[in-house]
Amino acid sequence: MSDIPIDEIREQKAEKLKNETGDDAAPGEPVHVNGASELSAVASENAVVLADFYADWCGPCKMIAPMLDEIAAETDAAVAKVDVDQNQQLAAQYGVQGVPTLVLFADGEPVERLVGMQNKDQLVALIERHG
Repeated sequence: MSDIPIDEIREQKAEKLKNETGDDAAPGEPVHVNGASELSAVASENAVVLADFYADWCGPCKMIAPMLDEIAAETDAAVAKVDVDQNQQLAAQYGVQGVPTLVLFADGEPVERLVGMQNKDQLVALIERHG
């Protein structure tokens, strides 16, 4: 294992992502976040963020994943993926009781929350409304 502190690794990853996407562009693919500080960083660095609270064992989560990939590539919103099994405290902080739960952040603040399977057109319209 590396002797580099985890915070320094996170900063390096964030800087690399920023360099790849440009300062104002949202990432073109979902970003996996681990912990409240990473989610907060993604939410503050992007005007609109769709956070997907999911679990690997969840069938609907697997079904919605390709749609979220498309949304990340086709919209100005960043898509953040939060594994609820690895981030139980963060999931509890956002009141996640079922997966998938999608939380839309605008200007760093949670503004919408959806539970279960969603329609791509509805999500895109929601993103555009807050974008």
